[in-house]
Amino acid sequence: MTGRHSGTRPAVWAAVVVLGLSGGSALGSGAARADDGIDKLSAQQIADRSRDALLSARSLHLSLRGDLGDGAPPMTVGLTLDRDGNCNGSVALGHSQGSVRIVKHGDDVWVKPDADFWKNQVPGGGSAFAAILNGRYMKGSATDPRLRSLANGCDLDTFQKLVRDNANNDRGTLNKGRKTTLDGTPVVPLTRVRDGRTLTMYVAATGKPYPLRITIRGGGTDAVVGFSAFDKPVPTTTPPPDQTYDISALLGRTSAPV
Repeated sequence: MTGRHSGTRPAVWAAVVVLGLSGGSALGSGAARADDGIDKLSAQQIADRSRDALLSARSLHLSLRGDLGDGAPPMTVGLTLDRDGNCNGSVALGHSQGSVRIVKHGDDVWVKPDADFWKNQVPGGGSAFAAILNGRYMKGSATDPRLRSLANGCDLDTFQKLVRDNANNDRGTLNKGRKTTLDGTPVVPLTRVRDGRTLTMYVAATGKPYPLRITIRGGGTDAVVGFSAFDKPVPTTTPPPDQTYDISALLGRTSAPV
């Protein structure tokens, strides 16, 4: 399945948001440390520690909702992913454009688009796919070219590599706000204004200084990225055989594009 809404786009976009706040040259300055008065540190020191904490995570839950400002409909993403390339979650497009349920375990990928997705993202052939699947998942290999981009988006290693590769992206002034709470958790807000957008990252002030929430406003963008469930395992339950349909067999039934 290809197209502007598939693949690593949610992970890439989220990584860019993180980089907009945590750019600097302190990557590799040591493992993320527990709370030692982090709100007393400078904005850049907090951002560096937060980035290091994010890079140390073995797994996490990534959420995204809002308008990405690129002419696409609003998105809602909820994915739990790990460094072994396992993931479980969904991506929903706004304005009734459809949603896709994604499960990846080992080398296998299961994808279940809903009827709105087939109708809007695969015009001219989507209804045939929807009828054949009848609510079942498509199953294929992570190396299948038609599923590879989705499989890559499920890999936390891919996400973390993007953060590492762009660690010096630090345009705009980084400012620290007063310590506050986010859903009952003490946090320190960091804000950077760049390219007409205001990015705010809320860093945990107790335990590891993980980034817990990022908001981005302005410039046609209004979105929220959330991180949670750090180092908790990805659910291992996969769709049973009677709820799956082999993607190669599916494509053999119709010539419509995927």
